[in-house]
Amino acid sequence: MTDTTAALTAEQALAAGVTIVPLHVTVTGRRSVESRQITPGEVAEILAEGKERVSTSMPSPGELARTYRQEAADGAQTLVSVHLSSKVSGTVEAAEIARDSVAEEIRVEVVDSAVLGLAMGYAVLAGSRVAASGGTAEEVVETVRAHAAASRTWFYVDTLEHLRRGGRIGLASALLGSALAIKPLLTVKDGAVAPAEKVRTKAKALARLVERGVEAVEEARAEGLEVKVAVLQLAAEESAAQVAGELAERTGIEPDVAEVDPIVGVHVGPGTVGVVVAPQPR
Repeated sequence: MTDTTAALTAEQALAAGVTIVPLHVTVTGRRSVESRQITPGEVAEILAEGKERVSTSMPSPGELARTYRQEAADGAQTLVSVHLSSKVSGTVEAAEIARDSVAEEIRVEVVDSAVLGLAMGYAVLAGSRVAASGGTAEEVVETVRAHAAASRTWFYVDTLEHLRRGGRIGLASALLGSALAIKPLLTVKDGAVAPAEKVRTKAKALARLVERGVEAVEEARAEGLEVKVAVLQLAAEESAAQVAGELAERTGIEPDVAEVDPIVGVHVGPGTVGVVVAPQPR
């Protein structure tokens, strides 16, 4: 099991036997909805208009416990529950509380992936393959952690304001004072958002995304590893297509191109483009 921030499609999850639980999006004056009930495009439009406040929240322990019990009712004896970094969300903590509440009904192994987006999604899919081949829960957990730890994520944001408002800015807060003069390239380091480098223009930022991606692919190949590559975007289809095309040309790998999920979209804002390089440990 994982959550919607893994950026897996319903089709991918179904094929892999992965259950997805939603986080929640709240728009001022409206009812809170599950993240799968609002599209990334709708989130981008609301943020761009700037007239309504948008926030996110984790699933409650009760919601997670109900999902765990449903899995038990469907015949599961053990469940590996993989979630986005505990440094940007309380979902892992909620999952641990839920795990303890259902301990007599089903064994649940909670994994803090320390990443998010397709870096987590790819790790979850790797774990599901181990489970499908008859692997133990311990082997599934080990696989998920190894794949998540091996992944690299970089992303460009038009503004740091959305990360600041949501309290998810992490070490990148050091860039706030000069944010008007730079186009920050960010990464996920030790589970938190951190600055990768500062450039002066969007064009240079996108070029550096490509360079970082190519370098990471080459490093993984030098170790004899297969590599998955993804380009994520929010209201930045043209820029994402450009980055994906250059990565494909220079690495020979056709990247998966997808929108960030609504939860992540709330915090990064319109114009975001990200690159995920996920080596596949043996």
